Amino acid sequence: MSKKYQVCYADEIPTGGRLIVDIAGRSVGIFKVNDEYFAIRNSCPHKGAPLCRGLLDGMVTGDAPGHARFERLGEIIRCPWHGWEFDIKTGQSVLNPHKVWVRTYPVSVDAEESVQTNANCAGPDPSIETYPVTLETTNTGERRLLCIHL
Repeated sequence: MSKKYQVCYADEIPTGGRLIVDIAGRSVGIFKVNDEYFAIRNSCPHKGAPLCRGLLDGMVTGDAPGHARFERLGEIIRCPWHGWEFDIKTGQSVLNPHKVWVRTYPVSVDAEESVQTNANCAGPDPSIETYPVTLETTNTGERRLLCIHL
């Protein structure tokens, strides 16, 4: 049975954004794509690079030569060390999906009072430029918690 870990309020991760946290000794990246949340292990299976710090992009597909299209924007993470690409929804490698993957974790958005344990954020990375952000609540004033299930 999995254990539920409170990570942050769901509205703290903007669409297209990410948060990297340490949970039970594991570094995990949480991504918001449109209105869905996905969590993957922050370790590339190739050489152990911090995968979730890589470029979040899409992929080029096509039915025939000259008919390429760019799809799945914000769903493909590229390893910052060697460029290996993974689907953040499934953890599967883009190049070799049946043999190479990264661990994924279920994510839920719950009412605040239903969660009891906390995850520890990895802390700010001094190499990443940040900006102040304001946070607004819903009309009812309720906020929902984002939780990872390990």
